[in-house]
Amino acid sequence: MTTLVVCLDRTDDVGRRTGLQSPIVGWEAVRALVTDIGLADPEDSGVNTLLETLRVAQDLRDDDEEAIVAVVSGDRESMVSADRAVARQLDDLIAEYDPDSAIVVLDSAEDERLVPIVESRVRVDSVDRVVVRQARDIESTYYLMKQFLADEELRQTVLVPLGLTLLVFPVLAMRIGAAEGAAAITTVIGLFLLYKGFNVDEIVTGLAHQIRESLYSGQVSVVTYVVAAGLTFVGLFVGALGVSSLGETQGVVVPAVRFAYDSIPWLAVAALTASAGRLLDEVIGEEPIRSSFLNLPFIVVAVGLVIRGFAAYFLQQQNVIRAVDIPPIELGVLSIEQFTVEAGQRLALYVVTAIVVSLVGARVASYFGGAEDDGEPAVPNGGGGTGTGTEPDSEVPDGGPSSAPVPTPEPDTVTDGEDDHETEREPNSDTEADAGAEADADSETDSNADT
Repeated sequence: MTTLVVCLDRTDDVGRRTGLQSPIVGWEAVRALVTDIGLADPEDSGVNTLLETLRVAQDLRDDDEEAIVAVVSGDRESMVSADRAVARQLDDLIAEYDPDSAIVVLDSAEDERLVPIVESRVRVDSVDRVVVRQARDIESTYYLMKQFLADEELRQTVLVPLGLTLLVFPVLAMRIGAAEGAAAITTVIGLFLLYKGFNVDEIVTGLAHQIRESLYSGQVSVVTYVVAAGLTFVGLFVGALGVSSLGETQGVVVPAVRFAYDSIPWLAVAALTASAGRLLDEVIGEEPIRSSFLNLPFIVVAVGLVIRGFAAYFLQQQNVIRAVDIPPIELGVLSIEQFTVEAGQRLALYVVTAIVVSLVGARVASYFGGAEDDGEPAVPNGGGGTGTGTEPDSEVPDGGPSSAPVPTPEPDTVTDGEDDHETEREPNSDTEADAGAEADADSETDSNADT
C-alpha cells in the first residue's frame, strides 16, 4: 500500500524563500528543504509543517507502509492560478507514483481550501492541521482573556460599563457636543471607579443587613437612629440657612465656619440620640455594659463644645456674631455687675467645659463599666508557719541530729604489697564502741531537751 504524504502550500512560500520549483519529492529533498526555509525565515510556521510531514511519513514506514513525501506549492499570481498549479502537480505525482491514498498536511485555513482538489484525485485518509504553539506570553494572555470572559462578575464590571460608554457617548456628542459628552462620560467613569475602590457596594449591603437584623430583633437603636438621621438633616438645613444669611461674603472660610457654628448643636444632639439608643440596647441586653458605650455620649458633647467654641471665636473675630453680654446678677449679698465675654474668654470657657465633660465621662465609664474583683489570692507564709496556704510548713532542724539512720561504715580493703592480694581489715572494736556511746548520749540529751 502506497500513501502520498503531501504538504500543501497555496501561496508558494517555499518557492519565494528558497527559489525551488515544486513539487519537491523525497525524504532527503524535503529534509534539506526544512533547513533552507529555517535559515531563510526561522519564524515561518512552514518549517513546522514540513517537519510534521516527515514525522507522518516516518510513522507510516515504521508500520511497514510505503510513504512518498512531497511538497506541492501554488502560484503567486492569483488564487485560480495557484489552485490550477496545485492540481497539475498532483496529477503528475499520481501518474508517477500511483498512490492508494493520501495524507494532507497543512498549517492554515487558506491551505485548507486545497483539500477538495486532492480529494477529487485520490482518496484522502487524513488531514493533519499543524497548530504552532505560540510564545508563552501570548499564550498566557490568551488564556487570561478566555478566563476573563468566562467570569460573569468581571464581565459585568468591565464590559458592561465599557459598552454603555460606547453607546452613550455618540448620543451625548450629538446632543450637547463632543467635549461636554466626553466630560460627562469621564465623570461617570470616575464615580464608578470610586464606588468600586471604596467598596461602597459591600458597605451598603452590610448596612442593609444590619438594619434588617435590628428590625427583626426589636432593638431600641433603630428608632433612635431614625431620629438621629432627622436631627442631622435639620442641622444641615440650619447650617445652610446660617450661610445664606451672610449675604455676599468673599471666600469660603467664613461660610464654612458659620455652617459649623449653626449646625453643630443639632449634629451633636443627633449623635447623642444615636448613642443613647445603643446604650439602651446594652442595658436591656444580658451582657454587661461596655465602658466605651458609657463614655461615648460625653465624648460627643465634649467634641461639640470644642467645635462650637472655635467656630464662635473665628466668627466673633470677623464681627459676624456679637460678643456675649452677661446682665447683672444679684444673689442675696452676692452681686455681679454686667460684663462682656470676649472671643478668647468664650473659647477658653468652651474648651474647659469640654475637658471637664470628658473627664466626667471617663470617670462614669470606669465606675459603671463593670467592677473588678478586689479579692487577692492567699499567699502562703513560709516564714513563721502561720500562712493560709494549703501546703504545710516544713520544719528544718537547727543543726540537730537528723532522724535518718547513720550509715554503717563499710569495711576498707587494703593491698598487701608482699603477697600482692587483698585482705579485709578488721574493724576497730574500741573505736566503734566509743562512737556508739557518743551517739547514744546525744540521743538522750535531745530527748531530755524535747521533754
